[in-house]
Amino acid sequence: MSENLPATTAAGPIVAPPPGGRASPVRPRGTLRRVLRNPLGAISAALLLIIVLAVVLAPLIAPQAPGASSLADAFNGPSAGHPLGMDSAGRDILSRVLYGGRNTLGGALLALAIALALGVPSGLFAGYCGGWFDSVANWTVNLVMALPAMVVLLASRAILGPNVWVLMIVLGVLVAPSFFRLVRGIVANVRGELYVDAAKVSGLSDARIVARHVLTVVRGPIIIQVALVSGIAIALQAGLEFLGVGSGSTATWGAMLNEAFQNIQRVPMLILWPGLALGLTNCALVLMAGAVRDALEEQAPRPRSARRYPAPAAGVEETARTQTPRAALLSVRGLAVAYAQPDGTDKEVVHGVDLDVHPGEIVGLVGESGSGKSQTAFSILGILPQGGRVTRGSITVNGQEAAGMSERDHRALRGRTAGYVPQEPMSNLDPAFTIGSQLMEPIRHHLGLSRKEAAARALELLRLVEIPDPERTLRLYPHEISGGMAQRVLIAGAMSCDPELLIADEPTTALDVRVQAEVLDLLRRLQKERGLGVLLVTHNLGVVADVCDRVAVMNSGRIVESGTTEQVLGQPEDPYTRTLLAAVLDDAPTRAPWQNRAARTATA
Repeated sequence: MSENLPATTAAGPIVAPPPGGRASPVRPRGTLRRVLRNPLGAISAALLLIIVLAVVLAPLIAPQAPGASSLADAFNGPSAGHPLGMDSAGRDILSRVLYGGRNTLGGALLALAIALALGVPSGLFAGYCGGWFDSVANWTVNLVMALPAMVVLLASRAILGPNVWVLMIVLGVLVAPSFFRLVRGIVANVRGELYVDAAKVSGLSDARIVARHVLTVVRGPIIIQVALVSGIAIALQAGLEFLGVGSGSTATWGAMLNEAFQNIQRVPMLILWPGLALGLTNCALVLMAGAVRDALEEQAPRPRSARRYPAPAAGVEETARTQTPRAALLSVRGLAVAYAQPDGTDKEVVHGVDLDVHPGEIVGLVGESGSGKSQTAFSILGILPQGGRVTRGSITVNGQEAAGMSERDHRALRGRTAGYVPQEPMSNLDPAFTIGSQLMEPIRHHLGLSRKEAAARALELLRLVEIPDPERTLRLYPHEISGGMAQRVLIAGAMSCDPELLIADEPTTALDVRVQAEVLDLLRRLQKERGLGVLLVTHNLGVVADVCDRVAVMNSGRIVESGTTEQVLGQPEDPYTRTLLAAVLDDAPTRAPWQNRAARTATA
């Protein structure tokens, strides 16, 4: 299993600019400007604006009331008072097109509102949380989608009457599953993203994560779906009216098509105007939706991940051991972690781990990939992958029992007491939001600061981690900074709420040697200046020798050896530890990097 996890970052409502472009917060006028720069967006926006203004201002523009008729003027051609001519009942065609648009578009808007209200929230909840609600919702959606919409609408008309507004409400219920399926499918994938997990580690609530991160991903497809559903609603309503299912007395584009079809042999032009209104409206909706989606999604590609980290099961057994005094900051005793298997059994991957981190010391947790290092760290933070749970043992952080803690308490623990620094820095920053936004969100959430105060705090954090030109960096997006700067940003995020415990999971992975040294120096300085307790998860014994005070070696889910860095690396007792040392040391005499570190500390 991968040994990485997201950083303590979150994000605000900011969307990334085009790659290489200048980063700036997305304001409505900024989005509108990008839409209007797109030729299709500009044309469709203008066309929609004309149509909407025309139907809204129908009482002022229409030559006469839509129902006013003069049989003597039936089928008259265009004239100064009647630009589009008269229909078979001597009614003004322009007036009926304008008033018919109010009813047609209003009915479609009602159906769309019902579909959005039912489909989007349920899709978000089912995709993000899963469980029984997901199963029930999917069964219900499959049932509704199996119903033929036109038959249901015809039956509804027979039962509820020919009121077009009632039929649009029924139509909204029928098309809501299309939004549900779209949103649920996207959210089910996005919930495993590292930047979503990063927000969890920062202690944000699920509702806030969905609003800040997940909804940003689904908005583009929702916009496209809105255009499609709007077109479907308009077409179905027109189809019903064309078949004579509507009230008949109300002017709609479908009713006009019905009348034109009945007189197509006599005056073929009658069918042009309602057909043109329907075609132009649907075309403009689709083109406008595409332009808006493109404007909102002008950002760097999102990294993909397939991991999800729910909280561990509650009610675990307390098995604190009394042989060794427990550390005041972090103490793990008898920790066991297991994963449910398809056959109903549990597979234990961590077996009886004991671990302590005292205030002001750095403890290295060392082992090869798959040895259980990250599983132990995940258990402390309460973010085990799906199916994992703490089956026994005790985890105390600042004297507070964390094993079996509720998700709400775990969020508070992760937000205020424990910070987290992951590997893969670029994958743990949400590309949709600026660096400043991602630093400010947990600060505002946990510390209750204003936006201005949070911005000042974020600026201070960037200075703390020695990022050059922090004012500019606050405005940048993740794709505009280097991997080393991204790792420093993650460290700043982990320190944003002044934690007492810092858990760093392979913080120097994927960084070059020079940047690794800078990151380690930064961690060492923060630990000394702030008295942090640090749990450093790594497989790099050179890193352990350089920065750690004590070290614990893991193999196959167990601690096989622990002690001071000098003892474990200088005189290893366990064969596995000797194997690790033999794998990284060359034929030269064994070096003692901790002695150099001690010398540097004494000199300082």
